[in-house]
Amino acid sequence: MNAYDIIRRPVITEQSMESVADKKYVFQVAINATKTEIKAAVEEIFDVKVAKVNTIRMQGKVKRTGAYPAGPRAAYKKAVVTLTANSKTIEFFEGMV
Repeated sequence: MNAYDIIRRPVITEQSMESVADKKYVFQVAINATKTEIKAAVEEIFDVKVAKVNTIRMQGKVKRTGAYPAGPRAAYKKAVVTLTANSKTIEFFEGMV
């Protein structure tokens, strides 16, 4: 797997945007990615230094689809990446805060 297979997309929510000031960024990652793989992928893609990676497995919600029976959304994995104090910020998130 390359770095772009591990980091799927950024998670853009109000709560995740508040943590950008503390150099914490949230990404949706591959479900079988480890913390060391996530750290290496973020450092390779964004050219920053990562201090810590926290991960959480998110279960898919059960959603109704009209008259049909309810069906589940897919489960996914989130990673909260904390950068070092002397690392530069990720420019992708700059315009969204």
